Amino acid sequence: MQSVIIKKFEKLPKPLQIEVLHYIEFLLEKYVQQTAASAPTKKRKAGLLKGKIWMADDFDAPLEDLRDYM
Repeated sequence: MQSVIIKKFEKLPKPLQIEVLHYIEFLLEKYVQQTAASAPTKKRKAGLLKGKIWMADDFDAPLEDLRDYM
């Protein structure tokens, strides 16, 4: 199959060879997008960062640097 494709490709003039190359690149990109879309996605597990993130008790309090402007 590959040898047949190569023989026919070599018979084409240069501008058409470039066009064939662009079409092959288009098909490859389309294939990559389709396989990525159909790949199963992993569900995220809740609570993996529990205890790693915290919020200060005075989070909503005005910042000391801005007290002069309030």
